[in-house]
Amino acid sequence: MGCNGEVLGCLSVDCVIFGYEDSSLKVLVRKESIPLDDSIVEEWKLPGNHVLRHETIDDTAARILKEQTGLGNIFAKQFFVFSDPDRLRRRPQDFEWVKPRLQDERVLTVGFYSLVNLKDIDNSMLIEEARWMNVNEVTELMFDHNDIFNAALLKLRYDLTHEPLIFELLPEKFTLTQMQKVYESIFDTVYDKRNYRRKINKMPYLIPLDEYQIGVSHKPARLFSFDKKIYEENRIERFDFHV
Repeated sequence: MGCNGEVLGCLSVDCVIFGYEDSSLKVLVRKESIPLDDSIVEEWKLPGNHVLRHETIDDTAARILKEQTGLGNIFAKQFFVFSDPDRLRRRPQDFEWVKPRLQDERVLTVGFYSLVNLKDIDNSMLIEEARWMNVNEVTELMFDHNDIFNAALLKLRYDLTHEPLIFELLPEKFTLTQMQKVYESIFDTVYDKRNYRRKINKMPYLIPLDEYQIGVSHKPARLFSFDKKIYEENRIERFDFHV
């Protein structure tokens, strides 16, 4: 079998879509019903699809993200190509389920990770077979999707220390505590508040606003915003977030 027709059956894109909510980093997974012996079992996988002949890799990723979240213009970054010849054969039942859908039994996949603010997501628009899973609750996924998920999480952590991607997961206006909690959820750690504040106070693109939280039971905290223009003007200074 070869790569022919409208679909490039030997090339796919898999997306690790990260979202943040309730002090937890989450990932979007899809449920599939897999025949096993004389029963049907529910398995989970990452969103993905084959590349269409007229698409670029980035086009495919954008299509998957739009289909899965209902949102356009989502941050997405390609991070690795997964080319293990047996990547679809890790478990026999998974391969038997996917085999009739393949034009070529050897499929390379390009991994993308994406960041979304879950407050922007209308979960009623998600496909019925999808849900947001806490990253600490991810167990066995189909095919090599655990490898893809783990590689994406490692890449996200690395990139967050060198790029201001944290603001993709925050609302337009946020508190410093909210920002700290996002970092802590992703790096699975707890920062000393004084060291954390000392670090972020050096960021000229973190703008304090003349606005405060409303509707909270504690003393309202000041709100901040991220000024992308100031960040671009200061790019000569290497972004470095290590607390």
